[in-house]
Amino acid sequence: MIEFPDVAKGVIRNHYDIITPFYRLFWGPHIHHGYWESDESSQRAQVQLTERLAKAASIAPASRVYDIGCGMGGSSVWLAKNLGCQVTGVTLSPVQRLYASSAASLRGVKPRPKFIRADAEAVALDQGSADVVWSIECTEHFFDKPAFFRKAAGWLKPQGRFALCAWLAGEPPLSAEQTELTRQVCRGMFCPSLGTASDYCKWFQEAGLTVTYQAIWTKQVQRTWEICLDRVERTRIRHLAKLFGANHVLFLDHFQAILDAYRTGAMEYGCFIAQRGSK
Repeated sequence: MIEFPDVAKGVIRNHYDIITPFYRLFWGPHIHHGYWESDESSQRAQVQLTERLAKAASIAPASRVYDIGCGMGGSSVWLAKNLGCQVTGVTLSPVQRLYASSAASLRGVKPRPKFIRADAEAVALDQGSADVVWSIECTEHFFDKPAFFRKAAGWLKPQGRFALCAWLAGEPPLSAEQTELTRQVCRGMFCPSLGTASDYCKWFQEAGLTVTYQAIWTKQVQRTWEICLDRVERTRIRHLAKLFGANHVLFLDHFQAILDAYRTGAMEYGCFIAQRGSK
C-alpha cells in the first residue's frame, strides 16, 4: 500500500463541494472512469463501466443497494431505472447530495433513490439489510480501509455481494520512480493511501467476505485521462479553477500523473466482487 497521510478529510469534502458542477459539465453525470470496448463516446463508456460492474455482481431486479460514494447519483439512478433497485446513496458532499436528489426527481426515477450526506467511514446503516454494497472509486479516499470493509460486510444480507471498482497501487516491487508517481497521484487526487489488488483481497477476506470475481481494467479505462487532459488543454478550466483555490488547480495538474501511472504499471484499475457467506 502506498500512503500519503497529509490528506485531510475536510479537503476531500471541499473539493467535491466546489468541483461537482465542473465534473458535470466537463465529464458527465458519472464521477468515474469510462470503460472502452472500441470507439465509444466518453458518455457511453461511463455507462458501460456501470453496466460491467452490475453484470459482474449479478444484481437481481429490486435488490436493495447501498451506493457508497454515490457522487452525483449516476450509478444510483442507473440501478433504480434499469434494475428497479431500492438504492440508498451516501456522499460526503452536501452539494453532491442535492444534485443527486434533484437529478433523480427531475427524471422521475422509480423507485426513487434516497441520498444521504454522511462520512462513509462513520455512517450507520442497517445491519444485514443490503443485497449489494456498491462502490466505484470511493475507497481511495478512506483513511482506514480495513475497518470500512469490516463495517460494510455487516450491512450485507447472507450471500449479499460487495461490488467495487478502485484505483490501485501497482503490485510490488515498484521502482522509486513508480512509487513517487503514485504518491503524486495521492497528493493531487486527495487519497490518503492506495492499496494494491492483493491488499483489497486481504481486506475482503479479513471482513469475512469471499472474492468471487477480480479483474484489472486498466487498459480499458485509461483513455479517461487522455480525454480529460485534452479537454483541460483545449479549455480555460485551469484559469477558472484558480478562482476556487490552489487545491483545485493541483487536481487538474495531476491528470498527467495518473495517466503516466497507469501506463507504467505504477497504478492499476481494479474491479472486485466479494460475497458474504450464508450465515
